[in-house]
This record gives sequence, C-alpha cells and structure tokens, in this order.
Amino acid sequence: MSGVPTEPIQPQGVARPRAPYSPVVVSGDHVYTAGQVAFDETGVVVAGDMEAQARQALENLRLCLEAAGCELGDVVKVNAYLTDLADFDAYNEVYRDYFAEPYPARTTVQAGLPPGLLVEIEAVAQRPV
Repeated sequence: MSGVPTEPIQPQGVARPRAPYSPVVVSGDHVYTAGQVAFDETGVVVAGDMEAQARQALENLRLCLEAAGCELGDVVKVNAYLTDLADFDAYNEVYRDYFAEPYPARTTVQAGLPPGLLVEIEAVAQRPV
C-alpha cells in the first residue's frame, strides 16, 4: 500500500498514548497534532479547573510542535473541544497566553470527553522553511 510519507513523533515530556495513535505526525511541510489534554508526562490528569487543564493541554501541544521543529507561531489551525461552553471565557484567557495576533484559524465546540477532562486541543502547523 502506497501513501503520503509521514513521520510519527513521540515528544519528550508528553505522556505516551494508551490508544493507537501518534501525538504528532509530520507530513511534508505540515505538522498535525493529536488532541492534547491535561495529562502530565506520566499520563495523570492535572488537578484544577479549566485554566489549569487548558494550560497543561497547551503545554503538551507546544511540546508536540517543538518535537516536529515548529513553535506556536507556526500554527495555522486550532480545534478545541470543551466539555462545557460555559468555560469558553476561561479557555480564551489561557489561549491568549500561548497565541498572539494574528491568531490561527480556530474552531471551538462543546463535546463529550473522558471523565475528568475539561478540554482537548489539536493543531495544524506549517514547518518553517
């Protein structure tokens, strides 16, 4: 079977997934992250509210991007999944600490996540030339 060449990466400092997926995959000049949640590097959900969980998920996202040779400024698209859209403002406060204008395109929706998780964030970035 032939396909587009990809390079899966397991970033240092990001918990190894228990499910069958790669945390980050490079394909050509694009970098795709899996949804990052509030797991610390041992795979335990960090204690706290939306702010704490969003911060951990974004740190995990940053580590995934760095492992692929990118930084947050290379992100062109973000998808975020919140268990409760009432947390949208708290999520945005943390998001602004990680992304600057011009912001990437973004979608944020309410979704069911595993128990204890409040947010999941994935991104697409373009590798710098």
